[in-house]
Amino acid sequence: MDPDETLRTLVEYPFEVIRLAAYWDRLVLATGKYRTDELDRQLDIAEGAGKRIILSLGPVKNFGYPEFFVPPHHLLTPLPEGELVAPTHPLLRTSIDYLVHLVERYKNRPAIMAWQVEHEATDPLGMEHSWRLSAGFVQQEVAAVRAADPTRPVLMNGFLPTSTLVNAQQWWRTRDQGDSLDAAMRFADIVGIDFYPRHALVNVRGRTLYLEGANRPWQQSRRLGSCWSGRLRTAGS
Repeated sequence: MDPDETLRTLVEYPFEVIRLAAYWDRLVLATGKYRTDELDRQLDIAEGAGKRIILSLGPVKNFGYPEFFVPPHHLLTPLPEGELVAPTHPLLRTSIDYLVHLVERYKNRPAIMAWQVEHEATDPLGMEHSWRLSAGFVQQEVAAVRAADPTRPVLMNGFLPTSTLVNAQQWWRTRDQGDSLDAAMRFADIVGIDFYPRHALVNVRGRTLYLEGANRPWQQSRRLGSCWSGRLRTAGS
């Protein structure tokens, strides 16, 4: 499908807000030159349809598989598996430069209602990698975005596990600094929730076994608590 024509079709539907992603490895060439024509067109299409826009800036993690979009020329050695990526890592400086450049470029577009920083910021990257961004790394990214544009709120999202087994795994993998929802409630003005009511366990001969957890009372409580935290923080900012 043609991306622009597909987007034009989608924005005809009666929803108010659209989230667009700025993928670092698509926007910045090895020469350091920015190539923003694709994102510019997407923003133009959404604005022309009267949509309000959340622009997800990344930079290290962003929505869309594989959720990792750092250009190879900005990461000469892989991130350390099983470790936290600390604020001392050279990637932070280039990430902040990228964030500030994009905010400065797009902050005069009135349709943009919020900036998203990272995607499920402090969680492991699925099953592909076991490294995680440290809370300090993400906190400095958020501070840079706020300094570049103090007029708009910062959104961060988090993964809400809905089954006991997945929750235990999530807690174990993030026990040293909390998960992405914890980070969002600490650093962001708006908390976004990635809510997956079922989790696949195994696939055998075309049939998949899922865990169902959407109606667990304690998960509902955390989900509502996250929503209210984001609303109250936004109201007070």
